[in-house]
Amino acid sequence: MMRAYEIGAQNGLYDLCLVNRPAPLPKAGEVRIRVIAACLNHRDLLILQGKYGPKKPHDIIPLSDGVGVVDMVGEGVDDAIKGKRIIAPHFVNWTSGPYNPAIFAQDLGVSRHGWLAEYIIIPATAVIILPDNINDDSAACLAAAGTTVWHALSAFGEVKPDNEVKPNDNVKSDELVLTLGTGGVSILALQIAKAMGARVAITSSSDEKLAKCTSLGADMVINYRDNPHWDEILLEQNGGMGASMILDTAGMMSLERTLNAAAPNGKIAMIGALAGQLDHAPNLFAIIGKNLTIKGITSGSRDMLAELVHHVSKHNITPIIDKKFAFDDALAAYEYLAAGDHMGKLMIKIS
Repeated sequence: MMRAYEIGAQNGLYDLCLVNRPAPLPKAGEVRIRVIAACLNHRDLLILQGKYGPKKPHDIIPLSDGVGVVDMVGEGVDDAIKGKRIIAPHFVNWTSGPYNPAIFAQDLGVSRHGWLAEYIIIPATAVIILPDNINDDSAACLAAAGTTVWHALSAFGEVKPDNEVKPNDNVKSDELVLTLGTGGVSILALQIAKAMGARVAITSSSDEKLAKCTSLGADMVINYRDNPHWDEILLEQNGGMGASMILDTAGMMSLERTLNAAAPNGKIAMIGALAGQLDHAPNLFAIIGKNLTIKGITSGSRDMLAELVHHVSKHNITPIIDKKFAFDDALAAYEYLAAGDHMGKLMIKIS
């Protein structure tokens, strides 16, 4: 038997339910992971609230980010992987290549059981063995938010260190990357982009959080509550030039300002909609006037995550964890996330 959380009826956070259920056994081509820790993402709130597509089976185990140790393998899997610390992309059937909607059929914490349990089953083809210099806490932050950032910055934005820049690359490391807010995705974007050698601007409603961002290497910080026209502040502070690469976690509510903050020929990665929805159609003329490219980013593949793991290991990046919760306090972790006062990631320790 094992202890696990289930998402229940999905009418709110308090439907999260701690249960005892049989520990799963790996089938052919699968491995069983003893879970060490898991991290929360904004979509985990939406799932419990019944706002992430159709309602899921009540017994689904949530959470898409986690780290653990292989303790059992199925038929056809090399025993040598036993005892290895691993992570995996939450779309476990997206190993490489471009996005395909079919990946949602095997989405950890949504259509397939996730990390908020003592054990999880993952296809052996999806797992990534961790290098020794990435600790458990850092590893648990990477699969969902980290892969999303890597997809946006590297695969889409082509942000590269100077010694890796090719003539046709869109964004060079001396140009400006902008990321909105100070949640898990945005803080990882700051850390990853700085390790690439990029200049980074970041926004927040908290001066205290912005001070921490400065200590992490942010080149430009803007309080959007004190400066509602934050896009104009960015342009002013950057000599009239906008950002060549923008990671937009706010969505349609701030899209007009995001477009204004973009440099000509810039790229905008649409990652979330944390600021809510507009009650009118936005003015999109800047897309044409500046020749902008906008791309929706849905996490990424195993190959992207593997590249990220190499980058994190090479540059000794330590993701920021705002707070850690015990397994029995998982509901409190959800409540803390819903309050929106966190900076970086929230973690639940399982073992």
